[in-house]
Amino acid sequence: MKNGRNIGFISFRFAGTDGVSLETFKWAQILERRGFHCYYMAGELETQEDCSFLVEEAHFMHPEIRKMHHMSFENTHRPRELTEMVHHYRVILKKKIYEFIKKFNIDLIIPENILTIPLNIPLGLALTEVIAETGISTIAHHHDFFWERKRFLTNCVWDYFNSAFPPRLPSMAHVVINSSGRNQLALRTGASAMLIPNVMEFEQPCPGIDDYSKDVRKELGIPENAIFVLQPTRVVQRKGIEHAIELVHRLGDNAVLVISHASGDEGYEYQNRVKSFAELLNVNTIFVQNRIDYKRDTTKDGKKIYALSDIYDNADFITYPSIFEGFGNGFLEAIYHKKPILVNNYSIYSFDIKPKGFKVVEMNDFISDDTLDQTRRVLEDHKFRKDMVETNYTLGLKYYSYHVLDSHLRNIITSLWGKTIYY
Repeated sequence: MKNGRNIGFISFRFAGTDGVSLETFKWAQILERRGFHCYYMAGELETQEDCSFLVEEAHFMHPEIRKMHHMSFENTHRPRELTEMVHHYRVILKKKIYEFIKKFNIDLIIPENILTIPLNIPLGLALTEVIAETGISTIAHHHDFFWERKRFLTNCVWDYFNSAFPPRLPSMAHVVINSSGRNQLALRTGASAMLIPNVMEFEQPCPGIDDYSKDVRKELGIPENAIFVLQPTRVVQRKGIEHAIELVHRLGDNAVLVISHASGDEGYEYQNRVKSFAELLNVNTIFVQNRIDYKRDTTKDGKKIYALSDIYDNADFITYPSIFEGFGNGFLEAIYHKKPILVNNYSIYSFDIKPKGFKVVEMNDFISDDTLDQTRRVLEDHKFRKDMVETNYTLGLKYYSYHVLDSHLRNIITSLWGKTIYY
């Protein structure tokens, strides 16, 4: 297969505002500026029809895939039925991947997290076999590994993990988003990886509130003079949303917490817990996942759907009290939109991000009196706040810009193909 200009992204979904989808579109934007053509295969797609290849079985929410997922992580010995199901769908998905490659004459594959986290085991196995059989150039983009999630460690599929999550193949390069992932990948598999952090287009400052987004507060039910605190994450346990609720409670009755995303692939038990905790502390908590997408649109009943950037622009303060993050898209987004942010000192932030000099309200696993005092100062002292956000933006431009991503992609593609066609 010749090395050309067609790149195929493959994942569970390319839709909505989850971190994997957002980072994929940033990579695609950079690659297309360099003359590449990008195509997408997934179980859910919001991409243009002429570059999309929908395969329902690729989604982790497909009924049979979910059934296999539950069987895989609720047993320590594998039922024969599960083995048969896995290989049945492996064959189906393998054929679809070959169809995708042929239809769009794909020269380079970029799997987005599907060889990293086992939400769809047949898909990971199928893609591994295709890469092994074709020798197609591959950049495996790893966002969060299975060993970082406690819920995956009791299972009956270790042999599948060892073969495909991720595989080691001659035509494959690995990309991770933090130094811990790079170290652990080398330790566990012997594979080396390039560290490419998540990025924002700091070269183009955000335009801010416009005629479309100026009514965000009214539309979302936020009182006009309230302190608008934004929790820009999915509602999953590792996001530590109880801390955001406590902070808003301690800020007083004039503060409102807005949560931007839904629960996603980890169920709704924690979301119910968050709602109950907010009610217990009498915190006005607004869930707005049905009114936010990666781009502006309208709901079926004619209400505005806002881009996530519209919500950031209107917020007064960002909470990011995560216990664990693969990197931290919410952190970068807050920096890009020049918003002050509360950050829990999670490991990746502490090791990869904090040493670069960002100015934040920092917490260490709980909301202290000092945390509250710093938050109030940020909200009340305009000069202090402006210095904080401007410093952070400058650092973002230096370390996490599109220029940084562009340089890394040039290096890795040149290394894979042994020649420079990246221009």
